[in-house]
Amino acid sequence: MRILYIDIDSLRPDHLGCYGYHRDTSPNIDKVAASGIKFNNCYSTDVPCLPSRSALFAGRAGIHTGVINHGGVASQPFIEGKQRLFRDEYANTSWAAVMRQAGLHTAMISPFGERHSAWHWYAGFNEIHNTGGCGMERADEVGPVALEWFERNAEREDWFLHINLWDPHTPYRVPGEFEEDYKNDPIPEWYTEAVRQSHWDGQGPHSAREVNGYDHCGYAKVIAEKYPDQPNKIESMDDARRMFDGYDRGVKYADHYVGLFLKALEEKGVLEDTAVIISADHGENLGELNIYGDHQTADEITGHIPLIIRWPGVTDGQAGRCDDSIIQHYDMAAMVIEMLGQKVPENWDGVGFAAKFKEAKSAEVRDYAVISQGAWSCQRAVRFDYENKAYIAIRSFHDGYHNFPDIMLFNLTDDPHEQHDIAEQEEAITNYAMRLLADWTMEMMRTASHGQDPMWTVMQEGGSLHTRGRLPMYIERLKATGRDKAAEELAAKHPKEADPKPEAFMI
Repeated sequence: MRILYIDIDSLRPDHLGCYGYHRDTSPNIDKVAASGIKFNNCYSTDVPCLPSRSALFAGRAGIHTGVINHGGVASQPFIEGKQRLFRDEYANTSWAAVMRQAGLHTAMISPFGERHSAWHWYAGFNEIHNTGGCGMERADEVGPVALEWFERNAEREDWFLHINLWDPHTPYRVPGEFEEDYKNDPIPEWYTEAVRQSHWDGQGPHSAREVNGYDHCGYAKVIAEKYPDQPNKIESMDDARRMFDGYDRGVKYADHYVGLFLKALEEKGVLEDTAVIISADHGENLGELNIYGDHQTADEITGHIPLIIRWPGVTDGQAGRCDDSIIQHYDMAAMVIEMLGQKVPENWDGVGFAAKFKEAKSAEVRDYAVISQGAWSCQRAVRFDYENKAYIAIRSFHDGYHNFPDIMLFNLTDDPHEQHDIAEQEEAITNYAMRLLADWTMEMMRTASHGQDPMWTVMQEGGSLHTRGRLPMYIERLKATGRDKAAEELAAKHPKEADPKPEAFMI
């Protein structure tokens, strides 16, 4: 069996043609979807990058692996302790390890391990190609390595290849000769001048006035100057267009290389015998919750990812089918394990659905999905259906300096871009969602190998990595830019962080 897993960083499904986007961003991905199965409600368990890929390849949620942050104790897996034998859990039960046990040669082409010092992520791989740019490389730097790998290996039997493309992750940097012209295509209609103005008056890292970060030490300006396609502020609707255009060009550039990969397999005569899986580690907010070009929350936009699978001998008779089941990314990994004739490891949280997949039935492995965020804010969210409508409820333990309410609720059927928090109006639905979160936490901790929920580890350390120690500086910026009320509110909400001891939050 040959399996190609294409992992496109920060790829949100609603900016792909096969998921209904009005711009031409994904002709090659759309072809795979037309000949395979598209999952409409797939969610990462943990976001963003390091927690997400750690959970996927471990088959376990961050509350079980210990990885939910980009730094601090909760950026590394729990220490296994005295029960660890000659090899650790990852060597025996990681996704790649189980595929290797099934007889596949496992290979990856990605800088992810080095970018996040995620050395546990290499477990189970026979072959590792680090493209060396720590995630700043474009598709034309990753793609040739993959094409060379196909030249040498495509015709061999039984392999799994993971290719990690970073476009359309910010900063936007598609080469000039590939500039896709979207000037005649409108931006998404949900984004209006009224939305932009409300964001301009707001606050938070990567908000409308700080698109490239907190704008300290001139870093944001340097990014904007080095990468001219990357807006630094959303001062006008033209700036908003630059944001959408930059992201969409990144999607189109990644899609271009997807086409090259498929062509290479076709030329080797193995495309029709290769399973192709296309997905992402997380989505990308493009203004939702006043976050631009980043992934700071456990919301619908960051948590919802595309999942497209074309599997020889299985999807041939199901071409173009859509599965509306709520699933999480490691359910897909568990399904792959089952398709290889292996048992899903007992320590996995992922639930396989291979039998249903083969019979063209909906996966239906879970009633709701939980998303955790611990790198930019500290949040847990539950995505669920209620009276035939889709909802997401977000519980904030730390707001990431966006001044979010402790609980937010969005009706995604009527409000897919999370413009109207209805938590107070819909008390019954909010309470139902909080009960789901409480039940999930209780069950996960009941089955945990460690007694500490890593979310509280992050909170005890002073919050997520990207906010720790930043508030005093950010309060000064808010005051300097006429947002005194926002500064006062954040200082009142986070008194210890607003005036910490000098050594308290060093990073």
